[in-house]
Amino acid sequence: MHEMSLAENVLQVIEATALRENAQKVGLVVLEIGRLAAVENEALAFCFEAVCKGSVAEGAELEIVEVPGVGWCVTCAQSIPMEQLYGDCPLCGGMQTQVTGGTGMRVLEIGIE
Repeated sequence: MHEMSLAENVLQVIEATALRENAQKVGLVVLEIGRLAAVENEALAFCFEAVCKGSVAEGAELEIVEVPGVGWCVTCAQSIPMEQLYGDCPLCGGMQTQVTGGTGMRVLEIGIE
């Protein structure tokens, strides 16, 4: 389960931010996760709660903002929505599609107290 290592990495970002800002407590963490990022949001939330125990982020609310998958169809030269990494174009049915967005994960906001 790579969600545990992702949660640990998020905690490192949180702790570095809290240290820099002299924060004693983090109340909110907002993550942006692409639909095509291969992250199980529920598993990540579970892991986040576990790794935050005893840290400045213990008990912090985790909010996940899902970013849709986006691609480019070479055949019809259009930007297209993508629900999976590989597939046909919903506009022309062509199979020459390339993912252009919705594969990443980043910390959008850390609410410190």
